Parts: sequence; C-alpha cells; structure tokens
Amino acid sequence: MRVEVPSYVTLQNDSIIVDVTVQPKASRDEIAGVHNNRLKVRVTAPPVEGAANRSCIELMASYLGIPKRDVSIVSGASGRNKRIRIRTSNPDALISKLPRK
Repeated sequence: MRVEVPSYVTLQNDSIIVDVTVQPKASRDEIAGVHNNRLKVRVTAPPVEGAANRSCIELMASYLGIPKRDVSIVSGASGRNKRIRIRTSNPDALISKLPRK
C-alpha cells in the first residue's frame, strides 16, 4: 500500500529528497510541521561552521529512526532552504512518519 507523498518530498531510486527550511538558534530542536510547502526544522545550533547542518541531520535521523549516515544535505548547505537526501529501502515507512501540515 502506497502512502500519500507530501508535496515537499520527492521520490528517487534508493532515497527520498525532502525540501526543508531550517531555523537555526531556535529555543529547541524540533520538526515544526510544514510551512510554505517545506518541512520546517528548528535547531538550537547556530549557523556557524556547519553546526546547524549537523544538528539538522541528527534531528532528521533521530525523528525518522534511521542512522545519521543515511541522511545528507544535497543542496542549500549555506542557506536556510535545503534539500536533504534520505537513503532508504522502504520509502513508504519514512514518508508515513513525516508531518502533512
């Protein structure tokens, strides 16, 4: 059974690509829902020397229950809007964990 794919997710061969907006220096680390057709991710780390990117990867991996090695930023590493690749053999299981709104 296929799950409904949110508009901010793109399916690829062995992975899903998630369009994300990251808010660094937030009061807490959290997945904050969907905003402007992107997954909103808040991290406490500052946007200095890749700290916010590392926190974003750690938060996404923890939230989805997968190893950090399966999560990578494929574009937008120096900005707030990023595309994150999540390698998986079961995209439906991961997509079902992502927020719809």
